[in-house]
Amino acid sequence: MTTLPPGLVDPAEIKGLTGLELFQGFIAGRFPPPPLTGNIPMRVTEVEYGVCIWETEAPDWFLNPMGTVHGGYAMAVLDSALGCSVHTALDVGEAYTTIEAKVNMTRPIPRGVTLRCEGRMITKGRRTATSEAKLFSPEGKVLAFGTSSLMIFAA
Repeated sequence: MTTLPPGLVDPAEIKGLTGLELFQGFIAGRFPPPPLTGNIPMRVTEVEYGVCIWETEAPDWFLNPMGTVHGGYAMAVLDSALGCSVHTALDVGEAYTTIEAKVNMTRPIPRGVTLRCEGRMITKGRRTATSEAKLFSPEGKVLAFGTSSLMIFAA
């Protein structure tokens, strides 16, 4: 018998759920948050079909030698929002994986403050989907944004 890593939801528990129902379960506390959120402080705060919104704060271990937040932090957060926005639109029995992602940094990312990352699905076909996401400062300024193409397949 294989044990799941901490934070992973047992596939048997979610087998009959849509992607939106799964994310509603995360928000309600029915399921543990994804393991990634144990290292990068982030949580899903809002979901609807094709939309996933996260709150996050850059951890100090993401600081580069200059003492500023490394761009990999923005990439990780944006990738989560990009993928999860599509995940909320998956039907029962569908899964996805990222084909490509592109991120643009527009401002330095502050540390010690709560940031908002909004992911929105642009298109969803039978085999591919596209999405966009923006990482916002507390003042509502865009710190980084990205786009992604994702492959949809049978789970």
